[in-house]
Amino acid sequence: MADAKPIAIYPPGADGGRRVRVDGRFVGMAYGLLDIIEFLRLAGLEDADDDWVRQSGLIEWREGGPDVWEH
Repeated sequence: MADAKPIAIYPPGADGGRRVRVDGRFVGMAYGLLDIIEFLRLAGLEDADDDWVRQSGLIEWREGGPDVWEH
């Protein structure tokens, strides 16, 4: 089953990293918002910035929002 939203940010792991998937494809481990922004830019969302990541309805934050980075 496909994700309801095209971008999924998974819960923090033991090291604080969060898996990032775009359109069901794993694009990397993020350790902060800057990592997510870079992954999204590489995926073609050149206008992604801190505010966009925090407010976008395209992102599904699993078990914590953009300020949760600890397990």
